[in-house]
Amino acid sequence: MDNFKFDEATQKELATFLEREQAQARINSTVHNLTSMCWDKCVTGTPGSRFARGEEGCLLNCVDRFLDTSLFIIKTIEGQRSHLQS
Repeated sequence: MDNFKFDEATQKELATFLEREQAQARINSTVHNLTSMCWDKCVTGTPGSRFARGEEGCLLNCVDRFLDTSLFIIKTIEGQRSHLQS
């Protein structure tokens, strides 16, 4: 494998591809964790054709809180990074 040498354009293209794939994997992992966490918290019985009273609201609230928290964390980290760079 060490015998393969790519030109700079190909290296950049591969790096971009890898970054995109890693970002997609992180998104998939986050969705999986969110689904599992909110399902376990909100769905109390065996689901039928409809959620039981309160389950739908609980799921919506759980997702909203998860997204709010994620955005807060991202903004906080970006702020800290900007502060360190200046």
